[in-house]
Amino acid sequence: MFRSTCWPRMCRAILQPAAVEREAPISDLSAHTGFLMRMVSNVVSKEFARKLACEDVTVAEWVMLRALYGRDALAPSMPARQMGMTKGAVSKLAQRLLDKGLIARIDNPEDKRGHSLSLTPAGIAKVPDAEHEALKRLLQTLIDGRALTAAPVD
Repeated sequence: MFRSTCWPRMCRAILQPAAVEREAPISDLSAHTGFLMRMVSNVVSKEFARKLACEDVTVAEWVMLRALYGRDALAPSMPARQMGMTKGAVSKLAQRLLDKGLIARIDNPEDKRGHSLSLTPAGIAKVPDAEHEALKRLLQTLIDGRALTAAPVD
């Protein structure tokens, strides 16, 4: 059994963490490469989404277009597996792209429930330009913002 005089000391020990001795001061977050890479990643993602919005395509729709790009017609399960999405999510995404005329649905004559998806010429036209132009603009913005004039050579 504990004495009443022990309780205050026990409570203090539990509620007050021990002081941690640090050998060096904590550096600023912006000094860490991982943080800087995350910042660049966020800028790239936002710029890419903005560029795609100008093309009336969402990032998810572009990913689906990219999964179908340069391939023969695929069953919806293939891009679903590649993109890490459920078949239901891919079905909804495919319907949006069908409504925009960017993909075509090809019914399977042997299996009434089965079908394949392929890009239309309009869908093909959306993929390479959006990817290349968004990255090019982002990199140019980073170069201009940092006033870079030469690439360091190690």
